[in-house]
Amino acid sequence: MRRPLEWQIATVKAIAQETAQVKTITLVLPGWTAHRAGQHYDVRLTAADGYQAQRSYSIASPPERPGEVDLTVERIPDGEVSPYLHDVLVVGDAVEVRGPVGGYFVWEASSGGPLLLVAGGSGVVPLMAMLRHRAAAGAKVPARLLYSSRTLEDVIYRQELEALASRDGLEVFHTLTRGQPKGWTGYARRIDQPMLAEVSGPLGTAALAFICGPTALVETTASALVQLGLAQERVRTERFGPTGT
Repeated sequence: MRRPLEWQIATVKAIAQETAQVKTITLVLPGWTAHRAGQHYDVRLTAADGYQAQRSYSIASPPERPGEVDLTVERIPDGEVSPYLHDVLVVGDAVEVRGPVGGYFVWEASSGGPLLLVAGGSGVVPLMAMLRHRAAAGAKVPARLLYSSRTLEDVIYRQELEALASRDGLEVFHTLTRGQPKGWTGYARRIDQPMLAEVSGPLGTAALAFICGPTALVETTASALVQLGLAQERVRTERFGPTGT
């Protein structure tokens, strides 16, 4: 029988600005446990009067980095936790966390592929953990990422994705739904079945698909992939808040 996960006090090692509304927080964990790509940590804040607020944030870093994790957090203006993490938290602060949590929406190099990843907005975070794990493990399974963002400036991990695509056999496809720069050659609409057919086609119907993002995007994508021939058990989903499309 697995023992319950315990809360622990992590220390903020670094904070990186990913986009105007997204930051990555690196936490050093005294009770670090190797996670599986796709899992998350719970973060709990306690006010002076004892009031507590708790939210879950996907792990962005690969399990190959011992002792610490990256949590990539989008600032939600009316949120109870993310504004604090964005506006108050500084390097050296202590944060109460619990994890890693989750066992369904996970991918390991031993799971094989081909790997089809579909993200909307900050839904790319757990998928990035998978891609970083794939690179760190030296896995050669074919992998394609279809990433929907509002604008090019909203693309999280943009430079790293370009680097992975240039050296690691990853193929990245972007769709920008609210504005495109001059000369844009990617997609410029919400994810739909024709787009999915183009992106997923070369991987075949044996692909393992992971979809993460707003509910509407996740449901549309999952349904379309099944219609395109993927077995339901090879399509895994995780829903985030209504952002990114």
